[in-house]
Amino acid sequence: NLPLDWAAAEAAAFASLLDQGHPIRMTGQDCQRGTFSHRHAVLHDIRNGELYVPLEHVSKSQARLELYNSPLSEAGVLGFEYGYSLDCPNGLSIWEAQFGDFWNVAQVIVDQFIASAEDKWDRLSGLVMLLPHGFEGQGPEHCSARIERWLAMSAEDNIQVCQPTTPAQFFHLLRRQVIRKWRKPLIVMTPKSLLRHPEVTSPLEIVASGSFQKVLPDRKVPLETARRLLLCTGKIYYDLSQARADREIENVAIMRVEQLYPLSVPELLDSLAGLPEGTEVMWIQDEPENMGAWPYMKFKFGDELAARFKLSKATRAESASPSTGSMAAHKLEQADLIEAAFEGLE
Repeated sequence: NLPLDWAAAEAAAFASLLDQGHPIRMTGQDCQRGTFSHRHAVLHDIRNGELYVPLEHVSKSQARLELYNSPLSEAGVLGFEYGYSLDCPNGLSIWEAQFGDFWNVAQVIVDQFIASAEDKWDRLSGLVMLLPHGFEGQGPEHCSARIERWLAMSAEDNIQVCQPTTPAQFFHLLRRQVIRKWRKPLIVMTPKSLLRHPEVTSPLEIVASGSFQKVLPDRKVPLETARRLLLCTGKIYYDLSQARADREIENVAIMRVEQLYPLSVPELLDSLAGLPEGTEVMWIQDEPENMGAWPYMKFKFGDELAARFKLSKATRAESASPSTGSMAAHKLEQADLIEAAFEGLE
């Protein structure tokens, strides 16, 4: 069997939920094909203009599927989908931003409802927000879904903030959102370049039988032998992994935090079991120091990590803008970031 890429795992999650009787509704700019032309959920016959939706032909008894391309009216669309999710608790309700920062225009919906409605009014929602996120030199408006804002709003188990890095993780995350009875908004930092990355695939057996993991360990370097542990989330894992291979470094472990919230101190420390005390633990992120997950990780876990390990970080410099608008400057910053992660180990 061929391994599944991101789009195939997503389609498998959708198909399995529809077959189990869970309706799916998804809206967003270009969500039928996917902003990055990866989904292809709606096919157009170029001869007669007719549409064909493969996911509408999973089984004769399947649940209803709705896929709608929406206008650039984020506040209105997200507000509608939030309301829809309240009345369809057994279904998968999704709003996908064309780029992660597009929720800026709908921030009032997030502040007034998505992040706080349970605390204010005891209203539960299982709404999913898919926010493409990743620093690939496309400029400040096309890189950041503002993880730091989501984490600043996270409290009392009000939302889930996740950044899965494998198709299998995404598959299980989507299914978990509907199958379990716990209803909380799910914020997913979805990838861009990883959609077609040759390393970002998952064997069918892992997709079919596994489960979502909050933290993914390093399968190549045991914690017991690590001289340094790189903690990260998202796309930069693959950059670090490639750099480690290129440098032929065998004593640096790389661990991925796939669910940033909720994540307890014991859960994170348990994932570090086996790492000798005093080992250097370095948080690595693409984002500037005042953005991304670092401020949250330092606030939530910093004291406990620093008490047992040598805690440090490697980030871009503080900035008022999420990123540079220059591809050349982006590449220089990225090279410096990777160099800092492995400094003193070669």
